[in-house]
Amino acid sequence: MSAPRMNRVVANFKADTTREQHIELRSLRGKNVVIYFYPKDSTPGCTTEGQDFRDLHAKFKRQNTLIFGVSRDSLASHEKFRDKQSFPFDLISDPDEALCKQFDVIKEKMLYGRKFMGIERSTFLIDAAGKLRAEWRKVKVKGHAETVLNAVKDLK
Repeated sequence: MSAPRMNRVVANFKADTTREQHIELRSLRGKNVVIYFYPKDSTPGCTTEGQDFRDLHAKFKRQNTLIFGVSRDSLASHEKFRDKQSFPFDLISDPDEALCKQFDVIKEKMLYGRKFMGIERSTFLIDAAGKLRAEWRKVKVKGHAETVLNAVKDLK
């Protein structure tokens, strides 16, 4: 499956989320959807990114926009992370990397001179019609959530 293409309908997917929820992308039509991929629960950058989306959540909600964070961590890990940080949005567990592969976010990374395959911090904005309207790859956390919110506002 190829990665979503700009201004095209994103292929449907089903996923398990925190709070024992199950989502299907096509059932979210009528709402904008922000999906942000991050490497690991409870790490500094991932925590800050989640907190930024949390702090702007009410503004996203006023823009008819749902937020989902995605990593390969387990639902149990996600539940702890979500509860500790008081995230008002759900996290998607993607241990088999199906969603990561659909959005082409698994990339070669390097840490302390060691190469490995991991999630490249990326965010995707899907409009109420199910079309990909914006994507950000190699995301730098500072100011990113605000940038995404501005892109949502520009959809009108």
